[in-house]
Amino acid sequence: MYFPTTHWSLLAQASLHGETAARQALEELCRHYWSPLHSFIRSRGYTEAEAQDLTQEFFLHLLENSTLKKANRLQGKFRSFLLGALTRFLGDQRDRNNALKRGGGAIHLSVEEADTKLAGAPNPGTNFFDREWALVILENALRQVQTEFAGRAEPKFAVLRSFLPGSVETPSYEAAAGELGVSIPALKSEVHRLRQRFRGLVRQEVASTVSAPHEIDEEMAHLQEVLMDRGSDFARRLKPPPELS
Repeated sequence: MYFPTTHWSLLAQASLHGETAARQALEELCRHYWSPLHSFIRSRGYTEAEAQDLTQEFFLHLLENSTLKKANRLQGKFRSFLLGALTRFLGDQRDRNNALKRGGGAIHLSVEEADTKLAGAPNPGTNFFDREWALVILENALRQVQTEFAGRAEPKFAVLRSFLPGSVETPSYEAAAGELGVSIPALKSEVHRLRQRFRGLVRQEVASTVSAPHEIDEEMAHLQEVLMDRGSDFARRLKPPPELS
């Protein structure tokens, strides 16, 4: 079966130094993943200014060290790859800062040792990263749906949009049907098709960030779980939690 490799292909392009495709690929990576990476850095106690600088430095680090080129799309999810690379990057930054403060006397851990220490310690920032990642997935899907309604259908989408995840308030079917000048059964049919299209695009987005088709459902379930965490600020931004499956 066909399986998209959009984001992994983007990695390969972004690792080509000095070419237009590389710059465009980096811009695409920044646009898609800046928010969750920046949020994770902030959750580690950095100031807003520091987080902005570190996020930018991280993307440059990926290019300069050919980290993107070495990425193997057969070894895990794209989300996990980026978070792992960021965690190691922040660890290296911390080691360098400590070395400067101690006159070069800092103890450096190997990547394997650092990963072991991080795996054994609770990291609430990881959950926050996953929630922001889920939001990016939803925003990308919503942007695609909106593009499909560009032009004459934009006023119609403005009404139908309120029946998708993230709406501040969902009107009654009666009110929405009256605004569009259609019957309630016709409106319900439109809303059903829109929701199906939206879920399909979410699934498509998820498919481009995993290593194999069987991982799609696992990732969908994981994102659904973090979206349903009503105790978080993230959940309050998306009421009610969307159904991804």
